[in-house]
Amino acid sequence: MADEASVLKALESVAGPDGKSIVAAGLVSGVNVSGAKAFVSLTGDPARAKELEVLRVAVEGAVKTVPGIESAIVTLTAERASAPAAPPPGQAPQRKTIAAIEKIKYIVAVSSGKGGVGKSTTSANLALGLAAQGWRVGLLDADIYGPSAPRLFGLKGQPEVVGNKMIPLEAYGLKIMSIGFLVEEDVPMVWRGPMVAQALGQMLGEVAWGELDALVVDMPPGTGDAQLTMAQQVPLAGAVVVSTPQDLALIDARRGVAMFQKVSTPILGIIENMSYFLCPHCGGRTDIFSHGGARKDAEALGVPFLGEVPLDLAIRQTSDAGTPVVASAPDGPHAAIYKELAAKVKNLLETQSRKAPPKIVVG
Repeated sequence: MADEASVLKALESVAGPDGKSIVAAGLVSGVNVSGAKAFVSLTGDPARAKELEVLRVAVEGAVKTVPGIESAIVTLTAERASAPAAPPPGQAPQRKTIAAIEKIKYIVAVSSGKGGVGKSTTSANLALGLAAQGWRVGLLDADIYGPSAPRLFGLKGQPEVVGNKMIPLEAYGLKIMSIGFLVEEDVPMVWRGPMVAQALGQMLGEVAWGELDALVVDMPPGTGDAQLTMAQQVPLAGAVVVSTPQDLALIDARRGVAMFQKVSTPILGIIENMSYFLCPHCGGRTDIFSHGGARKDAEALGVPFLGEVPLDLAIRQTSDAGTPVVASAPDGPHAAIYKELAAKVKNLLETQSRKAPPKIVVG
């Protein structure tokens, strides 16, 4: 079976821009092997981007010669470069056209300032809710460190590659892509921020998404380099921020709203998840994490409040079982909540589009 050492051995034969082996020159910043797939990150000067792109292709070819390796993902990182600066207020960010997403009408980011607030479960059911409105919908699980889509949708196996494009897996009518389809569930992704950003770009640009009305992007939690790069380089139609009601979560949610506003991404609204708990035995209500904080923040920030989702056993059970509640119980009360949220998002996207059609500036 192939391992990191055998991949590094193969890379010793690849010469870098200065003629030296890329391994000896220190251009290889990371190697990770998972089954028959290898992940390699290269670090170099961003001013030599064209040379490094040629090198990336050469490295990919060398890695595929290793016995046991069937496919390779090679990413370019520029760790000496600073993160892209946010554009001046009121000015749209420079974004490159990505051919694979040209036929996607709306790309919607679902974000949270921190982990553990139910962002992935919300993303999955929101995507299903949009599909219930009659839309063609895809879901990109962009949480590289903690991919949830394989478990949420009960999907296993690797995507097929046709014409250098990965074919997204499908479940309940959604097209789905996740780094979790490419690595084993228990394999840690020990990647630096620039490599994560590069991988996200490849998962968008090297996937055969086809024609979609909406692509829901389950963003990584937080407001770091990966999130900022995604927000600046992808033509997002809007962002949905998920938070629980307590102050600790709302502080981070406000940071998330501020980040999207800095890169001129419209805020479609805030969702208060785990908003309240209804006892399945007595029907009594308990506000475990407080209540109403997300609504108050939305009003204070001047952004829409989309609604509340309860903390409920059925939502957790169906998510763990790979049968999201909107798909497994489409006529139930919880599915109705997510469908209502999706209807609001759909209406906001269509209204916004009529007022000001999004423009993609080739940078």
